[in-house]
Amino acid sequence: MRRLTPLAAWALLLAIAPLVAQDDKPRGLPPAPKGFDARRDGVEPGKVETIEYESKSVGGKRRMVVYTPPGFSRDNKYPVLYLLHGAGDDETGWTKKGSAAVVLDNLYADKKLVPMVVVMPNGFARPPGAKPGDRPRGRPFNFDTFEKDLLGDVIPYVESHYPVRADRDHRALAGLSMGAAQSLAIGLKHLDTFAWVGAFSGANRRGPQAALVPDPEAAARKLRLLWLSCGDRDRLAAEHVKSLHTFLEEKKVPHVYHVDSGGHEWPVWKNDLYLFGQRLFRDGE
Repeated sequence: MRRLTPLAAWALLLAIAPLVAQDDKPRGLPPAPKGFDARRDGVEPGKVETIEYESKSVGGKRRMVVYTPPGFSRDNKYPVLYLLHGAGDDETGWTKKGSAAVVLDNLYADKKLVPMVVVMPNGFARPPGAKPGDRPRGRPFNFDTFEKDLLGDVIPYVESHYPVRADRDHRALAGLSMGAAQSLAIGLKHLDTFAWVGAFSGANRRGPQAALVPDPEAAARKLRLLWLSCGDRDRLAAEHVKSLHTFLEEKKVPHVYHVDSGGHEWPVWKNDLYLFGQRLFRDGE
């Protein structure tokens, strides 16, 4: 039997890797290196600013946090990641607790990230004067109103005030926990708006996972990346995320399913951002 050279063996491995069937044991992904979320000397920072915009959907002014990458120039056109927080936070959660700007800065310094604008809106679409606990009966977290705000107010504002590419191939939607459920519910429903969808520790907790994927064939055809991840000790979300993974496998919808070490907590979500962000807006994904 003819032996393969090391180079030929490596090429064969790369060729057959995508054909390996997934099962309940997700492919292991290397964790972020130590210090990936700590500010490093000599690393050029991106810019973080809080923006106030008028929301016709909610009926008043709202705020969002926008990160622009190091070397940002209005002479260039950038893709956009809309990054959503969880139920315990607001538009500041990813930067104040999740060290998102630092994680991104370090990735840029290591040349592992496609330059992008990251928009972090407030996922609670409450009308002016509403208290934090006010939620419409039967509609937790105002999902419907937030969907209208994101599509009808946030995205148009970003695309009229920042030099971004206004097409589905250059828009990503991702979030953690509540934001993960919102990302799936909105992203998989609006495949003509988003080609990249990520859910960190969240899926459908109040019904069948099939409800999140109204058109599996279209999802399989149109999505550039569908990412599901969760901590192995996450009692709130692990079962639901695994159930969605199983459903997607049955419907032959390509996706990444990653189980991290940890619970429903920031170390897991920071690692998710590190891993997910590197896969965005690349050809051939």
